[in-house]
Amino acid sequence: MPTVVVATGNPGKVREFTLALATGGLDTLGLEALSDRTPVEENGATFEANARLKAEAYSRRTPHAVLADDSGLSVDALDGGPGIHSARYGSPMLSDPARCRAILKALIDVPDDKRTARFRCVLAIAREGRTIAIYDGVVEGTILRELRGENGFGYDPIFFHPASKRTFAELSREEKESVSHRGQAIRRLLEAVRNGTLAIPD
Repeated sequence: MPTVVVATGNPGKVREFTLALATGGLDTLGLEALSDRTPVEENGATFEANARLKAEAYSRRTPHAVLADDSGLSVDALDGGPGIHSARYGSPMLSDPARCRAILKALIDVPDDKRTARFRCVLAIAREGRTIAIYDGVVEGTILRELRGENGFGYDPIFFHPASKRTFAELSREEKESVSHRGQAIRRLLEAVRNGTLAIPD
């Protein structure tokens, strides 16, 4: 079975990737599979740049293909922020709920019709230090005024998906994967594997 190293320390992302990629016949390993797990500095100016940086750097440390993603929340009323700084918004030490509350505080005076936002995910696949494929996904929504739901992770409890009429944290894993930014990107990756556009060795 082709094996991919998922280059993230976020357990929520690892779980989503492992379950989703298994449907396409791909086995996954975490960063624990690497002898050198020194973090890669994410100093790119875009989601794609950061995904490439991580995938290429980690792929030099393993014979397997490496999948890295960079994703985040962009809020129009925050001039597109937190964007590439989503995981560190407010402070690198904040918990996910605290980071959600920091966003709500920043938007406290923003009216409901101006609270538009989107999640974006960019996936990079690399081998031996070279990016061989890029896939992305975007989902539109709005930011609520309170946290709702117990599922998911990150900003899911404050991200309302209009078509689902719920926050991402109120959706089941299967429901979220069917509409999310990461789900879109993963489906594009799996389609490329199925049609032979992307070849991942065993």
